[in-house]
Amino acid sequence: MLFNSFEFLIFLPIVFFVYWFVFDRMLSGCKHQLWWQNLFVLLASYVFYGWWNWRFLILIAITSLSSWATALGIEKSQNKKKPWLIVNIILNLGVLATFKYYNFFVSSFCSLFGLDSSSFVLNLLLPVGISFYTFQALSYSIDVYRRQIDATKDIVAFFAYIAFFPQLVAGPIERATNLLPQFLTKRTFVYIDAADGMRRILWGLFKKIVIADNCAWYVNMEWADYANQNGSTLVLTAFLFAIQIYCDFSGYSDIAIGTARLFGFSLKENFRMPYFSRSVAEFWKRWHISLNTWFVDYVYIPLGGSREGKGRTIFNTFVIFLLSGLWHGANWTYVTWGLYHAILFVPLIGLQLTKKYQDSPSWHQLPQIFFTFMLVLVGWIIFRAPSLNDACSFVYNMIIHIDHGAPWWGLPSRMNQLMMAITLLFTMEWINRNKTHALSILPRNRFLRVTFYIALACWCTFNIYAFTTGSHPFIYFQF
Repeated sequence: MLFNSFEFLIFLPIVFFVYWFVFDRMLSGCKHQLWWQNLFVLLASYVFYGWWNWRFLILIAITSLSSWATALGIEKSQNKKKPWLIVNIILNLGVLATFKYYNFFVSSFCSLFGLDSSSFVLNLLLPVGISFYTFQALSYSIDVYRRQIDATKDIVAFFAYIAFFPQLVAGPIERATNLLPQFLTKRTFVYIDAADGMRRILWGLFKKIVIADNCAWYVNMEWADYANQNGSTLVLTAFLFAIQIYCDFSGYSDIAIGTARLFGFSLKENFRMPYFSRSVAEFWKRWHISLNTWFVDYVYIPLGGSREGKGRTIFNTFVIFLLSGLWHGANWTYVTWGLYHAILFVPLIGLQLTKKYQDSPSWHQLPQIFFTFMLVLVGWIIFRAPSLNDACSFVYNMIIHIDHGAPWWGLPSRMNQLMMAITLLFTMEWINRNKTHALSILPRNRFLRVTFYIALACWCTFNIYAFTTGSHPFIYFQF
């Protein structure tokens, strides 16, 4: 089920009503009220996830059950904790590797030795969001092993924690130390939180429907014939893909965080205006925060982090960036994208600039912001390209065939309204760069606020009916 679909428009109000008015008010005082409420969240989450394919539910149930059981085994064992953890890691990563990476490595191996891979590959359907919930389940068992959290015996609460529908298929990747305790304590409806959640949902839909989907229209059109395009068109194409992937992914996170707040849950922020970063190091502290901190806590620090000299720090940095690239998909372009960012990161380690910026950006730092954005932009070309050869050809044509034309002139009004939307995006984010999201600061006048909300809603509705033929999946579903 997609957030930007008619089905979800029906699903969310029904779940909200039953959650608060049946399992909260009508069962008030019931001894097992929280258990029944969590069970309802679990069932709703399984309906949400099974809407794509009911067979996906088998894998997420296996992941949940193995992580729940092994955590109990870890807690009960005195001297044999590590075998329990290893078994769970092998099982979960084995499932992930089979569905996501088996064909990639088999095809690469056969290609290296000139073999026919057709008889070795498997016809597997990649489950939506498998990388997200697998990492979330792994972090729980690791945290129990480290004694950072107690293993829970409440299987319903744990299954609901893994499958929580707002963030199930594209994050944020939550930690058990943050989200699981919220399933074990009574939630209360707070109007201020719910109102802020609705603002987050509206802004997320605006970023997805008005900006990301329209960027995709132009990017897909021009990328399909990039070899015959002039340089300025390719620059615009690369720029719009950078906007597309940001608005698509952060838009999902906004909707996820906002939806969770409607049900009394608090999810961690996943984006903090990353395109206002003044260095690549700062960019990675603002982009997909839940994944980056996951790799830092469970890979980088166990490898020694930055405690064993610059040489070891550089090695560990390359490891987590290469793993991050591979996490995104079974393609050498993703691995190269990770390697590219690792190379950009290394000079900052040598100059000890990885923690330089702790404050919010200001106007006089715009040159640094622009330079960082251009470095990231080149990385997105690698990320978007079907192959490394296509990525190199795209960059070559963009530089060699550069001109001074305005590639969007003469295009339909769709491009003009897209540019207006992007301008609004960056304006709102710059105004609210010290806040958690772009609608944190709005006019105090209630009439102006409501007018702005209605305008955004109408803008989304117009784009749905004028420019789209259905609900467009979010980019990160494939990862």
